[in-house]
Amino acid sequence: MKKVSSAIMPIISIDRQAQRPLHRQIYDGYREAILGGTLRPGQRVPSTRALAAELGVSRIPVLTAYAQLLAEGYFESRVGRGTAVSLSLPDKAALAKLRTVRVPSPQRIALHPSLPDSIENMFWPRGLGAFSVGQIAFDGFPFRVWNRLVTRHCRHTTGHLDYGNPMGLKHLREAIAVYLGAARGVRCVAEQIMIVSGSQQALDICIRVLLDPGSRVWMEEPGYRFARSAFAVNGCCMVPVPVDDEGLNVAAGTKLSRKARAVLVTPSHQYPLGVTMSASRRMQLLDWAEQSQSWILEDDYDSDYRYESLPISSLQGLDRNSRVVYIGTLSKVLFPSLRLGYLVIPDGLVERFRVCRVAMDIGPSTFFQAVVADFIREGHFSRHIRRMRSLYHERRNVLINSIGNELRPGVEITGAQAGMHLCIIRDGIRDREIADRAARANLWLVPLSSSYAGKAFRPGFILGFGSTRPEEMPRAIRKLRSLLPSR
Repeated sequence: MKKVSSAIMPIISIDRQAQRPLHRQIYDGYREAILGGTLRPGQRVPSTRALAAELGVSRIPVLTAYAQLLAEGYFESRVGRGTAVSLSLPDKAALAKLRTVRVPSPQRIALHPSLPDSIENMFWPRGLGAFSVGQIAFDGFPFRVWNRLVTRHCRHTTGHLDYGNPMGLKHLREAIAVYLGAARGVRCVAEQIMIVSGSQQALDICIRVLLDPGSRVWMEEPGYRFARSAFAVNGCCMVPVPVDDEGLNVAAGTKLSRKARAVLVTPSHQYPLGVTMSASRRMQLLDWAEQSQSWILEDDYDSDYRYESLPISSLQGLDRNSRVVYIGTLSKVLFPSLRLGYLVIPDGLVERFRVCRVAMDIGPSTFFQAVVADFIREGHFSRHIRRMRSLYHERRNVLINSIGNELRPGVEITGAQAGMHLCIIRDGIRDREIADRAARANLWLVPLSSSYAGKAFRPGFILGFGSTRPEEMPRAIRKLRSLLPSR
């Protein structure tokens, strides 16, 4: 088989009618690409023969251009390794000037007043640190099993190269349907399940299908701030509804907006306060949805980990009027970068959701869907959840004890019965300022105030304990104590 060059063919345009000779056009094209950063130091360029064939010219102008670029130091040539962009480029001032990018004027972009100006307060791109919310115990993940399954599917990649079903891989949807029915009490079949890129995309699809710009939506107060962003960017009007010890206050929501089109709830482990919605509140919410013909978006994250009782059945499993859309994710039970979640769609809406999904991104990638399907069907998933429940239980207990030893009295703990985070509340502090200072000490504290949409809030911190080792927690809590003002 003829060997094919690994060098990237640059975009070099030539005009045979131009006054500039061909060799000068080729030279100028390369020089502009190098100074503009399109071609980078050390990057190989095609041979003179290959470029001449690509441009449809003789080798003479290509050889002349290459000779000039070599002489000026833009190219370097090594025996047996071909020609590449020089590792020590001239014209550094010109390079910096050409790389300057103009930022569009704010008047020329869509403005969403409810969206933040930046996402600098997202801690997870900065790396792991104590109490990072949403991070798993990577040291407890079954890498050997996972790598074996990945290797198995790498040997048969041809089955994952074409477009897949917009709803997701059938084998994975079947496995998820079986799991949800047994573990979460969800009433569904595989045909109702759509695989998505995490719960945020699931929410975005729900909004596009079920709501119109200007639709009023109940939001838990405090609640998940990135969900607020999804509603805001789609033009919805959010109605903050208070959360108490029984979860979302349905009576308060009815007074605020009886005819709201939808509600987003986290009934199994409310984010961020961690309370579980009571049975009576669940019945009230389902009754409200039926009477007002509204939609319930149930985000059931963290539902697999409970420490004081058995897992609570889903709200969707109680629904008899097809008003609940169930949202789940694998980010917390496997790992976040997998970016796999799922929707359970009421039967009559499946085709509409499918149409919306195709319009957005055709469908999900299939390779890791196949890996996860085998991970579930072969029993690794259920074993992994049982192991992690025990591990997180231990870490939760150590964290509670450390808080009791270092921060009490004066600190209230909520949401410790389930999930991978708990919340500590302390009145009279500026939690955002403290969180910024804590980040410099490698403590990733999410300020509780950032979860409120209204002006009235209780200050505190959301502490994730999934990725923090037990031996690290006492020291980390002592760091936190040093940042808090004395009482």
